[in-house]
Amino acid sequence: MKKILVFCFLISSFISFSQVEDAWVYFKDKPDSESCLNIPLLMLSQRALDRRLMQNIPLDLIDVPIHQAYINQISSATGIIVMAKSKWLNCVHVRGSQMDINALKSFSSVLRVDFANKSLNLVSKKIHSDIIKSVNKVLATKVDFNYGTSAEQIQMLNGHLLHQQNFTGKGIVIAVLDAGFPGVDTELPFKKLRDNKQILGGYNYVIKSDDFYSGDSHGTMVLSLMGGYKEGYLVGTAPEASYYLYITEDNDSENPVEESNWVEAAEEADRVGADIITTSLGYFDFDNTKYSHAYSDMTGNAAFASQGANIAFSRGILVVASAGNEGGKSEKHIGVPAEAFDVLAVGAVDSNENYAYFSSIGPSYDFRIKPDIMAQGVNSVFSDSSGNINTGDGTSFACPIMAGMIACLWQAYPNKTNKEIKQLVTQSADRYSNPNSKYGYGIPNFSLALANGLSVNSFSKSDFVVFPNPTSDAISVSLPEGIDVGNTIIYSVLGRKILEKTTTKQDPFISLKFLNKGTYLYKIESKGFSKYGKIIKQ
Repeated sequence: MKKILVFCFLISSFISFSQVEDAWVYFKDKPDSESCLNIPLLMLSQRALDRRLMQNIPLDLIDVPIHQAYINQISSATGIIVMAKSKWLNCVHVRGSQMDINALKSFSSVLRVDFANKSLNLVSKKIHSDIIKSVNKVLATKVDFNYGTSAEQIQMLNGHLLHQQNFTGKGIVIAVLDAGFPGVDTELPFKKLRDNKQILGGYNYVIKSDDFYSGDSHGTMVLSLMGGYKEGYLVGTAPEASYYLYITEDNDSENPVEESNWVEAAEEADRVGADIITTSLGYFDFDNTKYSHAYSDMTGNAAFASQGANIAFSRGILVVASAGNEGGKSEKHIGVPAEAFDVLAVGAVDSNENYAYFSSIGPSYDFRIKPDIMAQGVNSVFSDSSGNINTGDGTSFACPIMAGMIACLWQAYPNKTNKEIKQLVTQSADRYSNPNSKYGYGIPNFSLALANGLSVNSFSKSDFVVFPNPTSDAISVSLPEGIDVGNTIIYSVLGRKILEKTTTKQDPFISLKFLNKGTYLYKIESKGFSKYGKIIKQ
């Protein structure tokens, strides 16, 4: 009898040990870092570099791609499939047996292996600080849209007042991370986006394909709430913004690889220079319950996608996420990545500004205010993949309504950082002084946010003047009344600092004789205010 029991135990252990598991394999270093940082355009687009410069965010190790030889080594390992990768977290998402994945720990390049099934992670984990560190650091011509039935969801936020001042998202790039975008390439509500070339590109990370006009129609509905346009029926909150469309969600299953897809897409959004990431996706429970998150994981930077969202924010991107639709269930709390430290989590209210029963609640496990803010998520007006104008419920709809309005506010204040824009939005909310676990800080008032942006310590762009421009010799920096000293920095178009000089009213000149002909970037700082621009050396 003892032998039989032992034999059964061995069979059971072998079956358990051989089943397919998901895991993240983290690498120790990035050997290519110096060469990559010396040529930034190999890593990021010029638009992304401009965004960093505008917000005074330096390039660092996080921006450097994973060493390709490390990926090749993991890919060729016995029984291992590489499902996704993240340069920000310097890791790959793999699938294989527990035994084959554990064998990867012996590779000299591997720092650690984290199984999605947390019970398989027997040793305590130490965050690799080099890779996942937290970075702490006049009215225009009026435009009147015929919003039709979509008026309510915009007017609740006083977004129409920004539109009337011609702040419609123009010049802002939004990356949409969702489940699919069928119909965006053919249907009428998206014709304006197509005709004006506002769809800048995209990718399907689920099937590793350039076909992003496919998949589930959830992303189509989400996009329509920002960029959709059918006069008299639907006007999105940011009809003139530009968009990248990324499919990260596999609608046929719920697996941790979707978090890895999300981070990979966020990295691409950073590379192409997106200003905002909006995502109406959330992760808590998975098909394999051993992979599922617990409320105790909602601590701001523990889950993989939450780590990626925080890093995206540290790169100057504003991340907006739906709070989730679990308010009516036994586990009511917000999920990943809405729970992350730096994400604006958006909950849902009805047209009377009452809390929607399904909207996931806070606080986070470490008692932070979540959700952050609220928008209409009951009877929201959107377009489906056939071009029909419908209504529906969900924080999935409240999120893009909010993201589009944030794009309009950022258009009004292009020199503000993501932190400043986030603060303006939050402080304009109706419960800012008395937040709670259902409403967070409440419903933002974008007209108030716009007015609050004109603080007494801010100067308009015209107050700091650089001339002559173009120049063949030198420039003069004219300072506004009340400002006696300014610090001017000249950069190459790749973001490398070339010179730095303090200018005064008595000595406003900066010689550029030694510079080659071409385009350069400048930054002027004084009393907490920064102005950026381009100089042409002839």
